Amino acid sequence: MRVVTPAMTDIDDTPAPQGQLTLKLLATRQDTNLHGDIPGGWLVARMDEAAEVAAGREALGRTANVAIEAMDFLCPVRVGSMVNIFTRVSEIGHSSIKIDVEVWIRAPHERDPQELHKVTEARFVMVALDENGRIRGVRQHD
Repeated sequence: MRVVTPAMTDIDDTPAPQGQLTLKLLATRQDTNLHGDIPGGWLVARMDEAAEVAAGREALGRTANVAIEAMDFLCPVRVGSMVNIFTRVSEIGHSSIKIDVEVWIRAPHERDPQELHKVTEARFVMVALDENGRIRGVRQHD
């Protein structure tokens, strides 16, 4: 299987998560929509949380999401899937931090605990905020 993603520069013959494992959680029945599916919006919210954690480490404090670049969903997330969200800082500006976020899952009945399936990826643009919620430089404390 060959996968080409916006965060990659070459074709990857054996795709693997890029970045640091930032958030790991189980997709449960209470996370489903009316039809029993895990909705994309639930996953985007978890990705936003992971991006905020990663950006907060760089900003040494509060951050907020100002943009999400294009996102495609490659496979569904089923109830019982272990959701692994990886983050990688791709760029730091004066007040902004670009975080590449990837979501990989282990399916509920997967026998191999190392077998992960890529669900989606996106670049999140975060800005550093001061204690009053105003944009500040990345390297300044709250």
